[in-house]
Amino acid sequence: MPRILQLPLRPEEIRSLQLNEQVELNGTIFTARDAAHKFLSKASLADLPNGLNLHQTVFYHCGPVVIREHGEWKITAAGPTTSIREETYMAKLIEKFSLQAVIGKGGMGEQTAQACKRFGCVYLHAVGGAAQVLAKAVKKVPAVYFLEEFGFPEAVWCLEVEHFPAVVTINAQGNSLHLKVQEDSQRVLQQLLAKQAL
Repeated sequence: MPRILQLPLRPEEIRSLQLNEQVELNGTIFTARDAAHKFLSKASLADLPNGLNLHQTVFYHCGPVVIREHGEWKITAAGPTTSIREETYMAKLIEKFSLQAVIGKGGMGEQTAQACKRFGCVYLHAVGGAAQVLAKAVKKVPAVYFLEEFGFPEAVWCLEVEHFPAVVTINAQGNSLHLKVQEDSQRVLQQLLAKQAL
């Protein structure tokens, strides 16, 4: 059974999350892609639009498909995008906004893992190829920011989610399941190559 997490999280709750642990998120998350990461890494808090408070929140690497229906925004697809593209910015943003979690796919690098360890953050892997399934976990879109500046996929969408599924793949101790899999794969490859050489 997945562990149900109510956002925002308590620091001790973040620290207790284990590698490969299945979780479901309830609460508010914010989408953020390339344009948002670049802007937010340089912006002061005074540069943020009224109402946008990113302190101790969750970033979701996602460019959702959004429609307007009955006067409200509706998310029709919300699959994760590749997180490693944001490695340049992520550690700084984890520190700047005291982020509690980052959601995406494919994992992140050493700088992000160390920032998770230092500031008490986790990386959560969302399933790629399940954009419409993940969209069903989005119950409401309370706000959108930078829509005119960045366009639909790159805007910062505020999403209220229920039972949003993910897996802990970098924990708050800086351990990375992605790195472990890579190291294990390299070891197996070297063993196979050694056998072929005999």
